[in-house]
Amino acid sequence: MADDRLRIICGPTAAGKSAVALELCETFGAAIISADSRQIYCYFNIGTAKPTAQDCARISHYGIDVVEPEERYSAARWASEADEWIECAREIDKVPVIVGGTGLYIRALLNPLFSEPELDPLQRSQLERELESKSVDELRRWCEELDPERAHLGRTQLIRAIEIALLSGSRISELHAQHKATDTAEADGKGVVFLLVDPGSGLGSRIEDRVDSMFKAGWSDEIRELLTRVPPDAPAWKSSGYAVMREYVEGRLDLSSARERVIIETRQYAKRQRTWFRHQLPSPGVTVLNPQDSRARAIAREWWERAE
Repeated sequence: MADDRLRIICGPTAAGKSAVALELCETFGAAIISADSRQIYCYFNIGTAKPTAQDCARISHYGIDVVEPEERYSAARWASEADEWIECAREIDKVPVIVGGTGLYIRALLNPLFSEPELDPLQRSQLERELESKSVDELRRWCEELDPERAHLGRTQLIRAIEIALLSGSRISELHAQHKATDTAEADGKGVVFLLVDPGSGLGSRIEDRVDSMFKAGWSDEIRELLTRVPPDAPAWKSSGYAVMREYVEGRLDLSSARERVIIETRQYAKRQRTWFRHQLPSPGVTVLNPQDSRARAIAREWWERAE
């Protein structure tokens, strides 16, 4: 089809990306490729704000329910499969639109990542169990010895850097340097345009409303069902809010405390997302959209039409 520019709708969790994307896709005949590292797991539905069956009937979705909860899934794998989903959408005469808040997925699609060394699964599992018991400060001290350029990062990245350094003998920082991936700002060769959805100061209340709606939708019942079928160490349990909800369902936390902790955790996650988008997206190529703006619908349509 003539329109082959890649549209990306991104932003922090609970910002309103999905509603904006659904309306645009329905208006202009498009399909959604989810860039959400939590929605790729089967059965984890309510707490990941997966599109409903009605949404999927309304608009074609890719990247939802891709793997079992026990599987590990990488940004590099997502990027490879996203290329296929983009082509699938175009084959059915739909404009592909990337929609999500997982910045690493988006970056991996535009700037292919280095090939991560193969790690022995048993050794990695044993090491991961040991590292999970360490505080962030302890992990940071380890990383300062093993890969100092990564020592300023968050818990997940610290663990990954330590695992690769210990089990492969290579440093992620060195692998990045060798790879020399092109900067996201140079991704214009793919004809990429970004719509950054962010309600600004209104995000806090939107997060609270979303958490409350998840509780009302039966999130605790979903957790009880998952506990009967998904191993406690499955990667999918690391999705935001699920560890807290397990504590609540298992009787180790009261409802009010669980709600407050999920809200705090979600706000922290949103803050990290905002930081990533602020520093990683090419500012000249980004349209910022506040979904609460009275002109939001018109701005979104203008963004779409400018990309044609």
